[in-house]
Amino acid sequence: MFKGFFDKLKNGLEKTKNNFTEKITDLLSKAVNIDEELYEELEEILITCDIGVETTLYIIENLKKKIKEEKIKDPSLLSNSLKEVILDILGDEENSIEPSNTPEIILVIGVNGVGKTTSIGKICCRLKDEGYKVVMAAADTFRAAAIEQLEIWSERAGVDIIKHQPGSDPAAVIFDAIQASKARKADVLVCDTAGRLHNKKNLMEELAKINRVIDREHKEAYRQTFLVLDATTGQNALQQAKQFMEVCPIDGIVLTKLDGTAKGGIVISIKHTLNIPVKLIGVGEGIYDLQEFKSREFIEALF
Repeated sequence: MFKGFFDKLKNGLEKTKNNFTEKITDLLSKAVNIDEELYEELEEILITCDIGVETTLYIIENLKKKIKEEKIKDPSLLSNSLKEVILDILGDEENSIEPSNTPEIILVIGVNGVGKTTSIGKICCRLKDEGYKVVMAAADTFRAAAIEQLEIWSERAGVDIIKHQPGSDPAAVIFDAIQASKARKADVLVCDTAGRLHNKKNLMEELAKINRVIDREHKEAYRQTFLVLDATTGQNALQQAKQFMEVCPIDGIVLTKLDGTAKGGIVISIKHTLNIPVKLIGVGEGIYDLQEFKSREFIEALF
């Protein structure tokens, strides 16, 4: 089981690995000394992997300290120190989406096109397979296709779906979904919500209204908000996260399409810049290719 999981992760990170690890290996094998020129070239590699300028400078600064403290002179040994610096940023996290308390409500937000609806379907499948009774709510009513897509996923996952007509009030959908999940004694209610960011004021009001409904109708439920980001957009994903954070608190990131990009360094950038845990990463199209993020395994797969 683990080997399959690790191989999938390794394969999913192939493009990032080619862009990142192989360039670093090549650089270090040719280097004679650990000097400013080497650090500058390393800096360039990190920035092109979408680790971002701020995080890259932080990594280089800490790498220099580590090299000095450990009196490392051989450039080929620099790779292990780099791994340790990155692990320090990510923390020794093993994120799970298993509920720590039930009942639980997961609100899922993210702009259209990032893989939000698909991620919700996969989250519901995973929770159902782990023995939880799950209900999904189609409260991104702005987009008719989102409701239809969720219906397909509800059938695939074998979970109940609560939906209204396109254009309905999202808070009204959440209200009905809460009543249904209580009546069916569901452990987890997963809600597809805000799928746009063009007007922060509207978004803030919509999410505030949804949260008021939850406070009133199901205040005992443990609540989390997950933000879905598309890894292929690199630093733009980070900007999106910052904008959503202005609107509501975010408990975890779901990072999709990591297998389709050489910009996997965005994982490191998100953790360092925003200090929000990456809960799940998408490393393939399959239903089980949305995997719980484990920082140590991520780094091993990358290197």
